[in-house]
Amino acid sequence: MRFRADIQNNNVFTKLTASLASLGPVAWVKLSNEDVRFTVIPDNGSSVWAKDQIFETYTIQSAAENNTINLEVPLQNLHRALKSAQNASHASIRLTKKNNIPLLSLTITTAIFAGAPKPVAHSAPPDQHGYDPGYPTDDEFGNPFLTDELDEPVYDRPNRETIITQDIPIKVLSPAVVAGLSEPRAREPDVHIQLPPLLQLKSISDRFTKLAVSSMKTPNGSTGFRGNTARAPKLELSANMHGCLRLRLKTDAMDISSKWTGLNNPELDPQTIEGGEEGIAQHPSTRMRTRGDPEGISDEGWAVVRLDGKDWGKVLGIGRVGGRVIACFCDEHALILYVYLTNEDAAGPESVITYYISSYSQ
Repeated sequence: MRFRADIQNNNVFTKLTASLASLGPVAWVKLSNEDVRFTVIPDNGSSVWAKDQIFETYTIQSAAENNTINLEVPLQNLHRALKSAQNASHASIRLTKKNNIPLLSLTITTAIFAGAPKPVAHSAPPDQHGYDPGYPTDDEFGNPFLTDELDEPVYDRPNRETIITQDIPIKVLSPAVVAGLSEPRAREPDVHIQLPPLLQLKSISDRFTKLAVSSMKTPNGSTGFRGNTARAPKLELSANMHGCLRLRLKTDAMDISSKWTGLNNPELDPQTIEGGEEGIAQHPSTRMRTRGDPEGISDEGWAVVRLDGKDWGKVLGIGRVGGRVIACFCDEHALILYVYLTNEDAAGPESVITYYISSYSQ
C-alpha cells in the first residue's frame, strides 16, 4: 500500500480541514486514482462530502478493489500540521508506517535566506597613462568615484532549504468497514439558488440563533435544551426560483426575518439531467419557476427547510474557504449545499464540497 502526492494548494487545504474539523473530530478519507474524498458524518448534525483536487503528481498503489485506500484521519492534527506549512515553498504528503503505526507524513520544504549582501566594489577607470588602480578613487574634482550603472547586490552565501516532517497517526480502514458508508441521496430539488456571501449569511444566522437562545432561557438562566436537539433553536431557510432567499426565526416571543433578492438561479445543464431538455422541462424547479414573483411578495413558489441554528452556523464556516455556493432545496426534506472552491488552474476541474442537512419537521 503506497500513497504520495504533492500538495497543490496548501492554503485551500488548510481552510478546508478547519471547516471540516468544526463538524467532527475525524474524517473518512478515500484515496483513489481519480480523486480524494473527505467525509465527516457526525453523530448529530450535518454530514459533509468533499471531493477535492488538492493534490498533484499523485501516486497510489493498493491491493484493494479499484486501487483505493480508506483512512480515518484526525482533522485537528492534520489542520495543525498544514498550518505550519503556510510559508512553505513545497509540501508533500505520503502514507508511511513507524513502529507498526500507520502515519500520514507531511514533508515541508522552506527556503531560508542564509546570507547578507556583500558590498560591490567599483574600480575607477584607467588613468591617462593606462594605469588601472583596481579600487575606487576620487574624480578630478575630488568627488568619490561613482558608476552610472546600478549593480545588484552580491550575496556571499546562497539561500538554503529547511525540511520539516510532521507525522499524523491514522487508521487504515478495511473495505468492509466503509462498505455501508455512501453519500446520501435526495430527490431532485424544488429550488436551486446561488447563496449570498456565506460570511454575511453566517453573521445574520448567528445573530438570530443568539436571539432564540436568549428568548428560551428559563428564570434560573438555563436554556432548557442542553443535549436535546428537538428543543434547540431552529431557523427557517427558504428560497424561490426568482432569486429570493429568506432566513426566518419564529418563536413564541418573536418573529423576525431577513430577505435577499436578485440572487442567481443557475440554469440546469441538459447533460447532467436525465432526459436532457425534456427532463429539464419536467424538473420540479422548472414547475416552481412558474409560481411566485421576482419580489418574493407572494407566498407561492417557496421551498422551505428548518435547520438547527448552531449546526447551520458551523456549516457556514466553510465561507472562509471562498468560492460560489449553490443551495438545493428539497421542500420540507433536506438542504444540499455545493461549495465550488476556487481553482488556481482555470482550465482544471473544480473542487466541490457537498453538505447534506436534513430538515426538521415544523
